[in-house]
Amino acid sequence: MSRREKMFAVLPTMLTLGNALCGFAAITYAAKVGPEPAEGQGAHLLTAALCIFAGMLFDALDGRAARWANQTSEFGAQLDSLCDAISFGVAPAFLMIQFCHYNESVHHNGLYHSRVLWAIGALFAVCAVLRLARFNVETDEEDSHDSFSGLPSPAAAGAVASFPIAMRGIDKLIAAKTSPLSGFTSEWIEPAAHNLLPLITLAAACLMMSRIRYSHVFNQVFTGRRNRAHVIQIVFTVAVVFMVQEMAVPLLFCYFAFASPIRAAWERAMSSKNRESPAS
Repeated sequence: MSRREKMFAVLPTMLTLGNALCGFAAITYAAKVGPEPAEGQGAHLLTAALCIFAGMLFDALDGRAARWANQTSEFGAQLDSLCDAISFGVAPAFLMIQFCHYNESVHHNGLYHSRVLWAIGALFAVCAVLRLARFNVETDEEDSHDSFSGLPSPAAAGAVASFPIAMRGIDKLIAAKTSPLSGFTSEWIEPAAHNLLPLITLAAACLMMSRIRYSHVFNQVFTGRRNRAHVIQIVFTVAVVFMVQEMAVPLLFCYFAFASPIRAAWERAMSSKNRESPAS
């Protein structure tokens, strides 16, 4: 193997390990949030969330780099899942717990006992590991990856990590006291965002273990297999991001996570209703 080929062989592994390092960095920054309010703790949570999103970028690139370099292997697949377990299982679960503790220490309006938060975080981490193991067992190299069975762990992690990012936009809106939405945001939206995250985390954990079909957004957007509905979704996404900026992140991830199960439940209800209705 030439030196150039060796470099291409190492590249996918380095990208995969970069994902694991991002997960470790997210845990490190989230751990800086202590039980007492202190300056900069909100920034630590934001940095931890951004590290998880950086891990998502590495995760999206390593597989493509392996296929481009013709270096796909069982070792790479197993390594990818091990790194995903850190970045998209343990890191978001720990971030959720620290985010809620930070909210309770600053705003004194936490609704959840520490043991409840720990249980939700532990369930999320376990479901992410099981989801990754199931993916490894059920997926072969010839799989087209057009869709997933169950919510993908990066999307579940993104739904959790999006809340600290949204809080930056909420804080900016509250700081702009001239805005007519400042008071409404401070009184209703901010507490709701803090108290909703554990429920989102719990729901995402359950959806990871479900058999609901989720589309592979990355392939649909970047491989040219786009129809009119995909173009409309892209335009809508750009419009939402432009209007609400950081607060668009949880909206988009929660839409992806919950639109499919809601659609599946609706279709099942309609199918059941049609079977029960008498034939005309």
